[in-house]
Amino acid sequence: MTPEELQARLLYRDGLMLIIDKPAGLPVHAGPGGGENLEALFDALRFGLPRPPALAHRLDRDTSGCLVLGRHPKALRRLARLFSENRVEKTYWAVVEGAPEKPSGTINLPLAKHSTKKGGWRMLVDAEAGKPAVTTYRTMGRSDGLTWLELRPKTGRTHQIRVHCAEIGCPVLGDPVYGSGGAVGAPPLHLHSRAISLPLYPKKDPVAATAEPPDHMHAALRACGWAGSPGPGAGSLQ
Repeated sequence: MTPEELQARLLYRDGLMLIIDKPAGLPVHAGPGGGENLEALFDALRFGLPRPPALAHRLDRDTSGCLVLGRHPKALRRLARLFSENRVEKTYWAVVEGAPEKPSGTINLPLAKHSTKKGGWRMLVDAEAGKPAVTTYRTMGRSDGLTWLELRPKTGRTHQIRVHCAEIGCPVLGDPVYGSGGAVGAPPLHLHSRAISLPLYPKKDPVAATAEPPDHMHAALRACGWAGSPGPGAGSLQ
């Protein structure tokens, strides 16, 4: 991705924060082995400020959509409070394998990070050591063994939506860790941060932005009834 391409993915901008449409397949920051990452391009998002913005939260490498950045340390502190107090409203779209038993509901399963035998880790439901994790969902459409879900995480645990979907019997399509993805020819992860709303300014309406789903999700979404939409909704650029 070029700096210009990243600038074109800007959904919202004001003096405190930016919201960008993160592409799928690009990690937000460099891993232990380095490599291409979103943070390396943040200098293109300074827009006149002396330093580049920084991440206010994170999305998995293969998850696309709304990602919030703080433009300076004071803004990052305000945003961190909103996220830690679970005051940020997040809406995700996922195409999952199978279907949940009920068309809508709440998943309340605590999660904890566990090491694997291969030296990695994964999140597991853990009633004793896990931290609270709550996700609400509703079915938007179905087709040939797939279901389009709208999900709203009420907490912000790592891999929360992916684990919760798998635990109710419908893993996210293309999930290489908690589903059947990862094999040669498997589809990419079908998980998208569709919209976000933040009550950043006490006397104003929440700042809100919406991101269109990535190209690799279009076929499955349309099969499940999605008709597409004219474009992303965002606040005004200032």
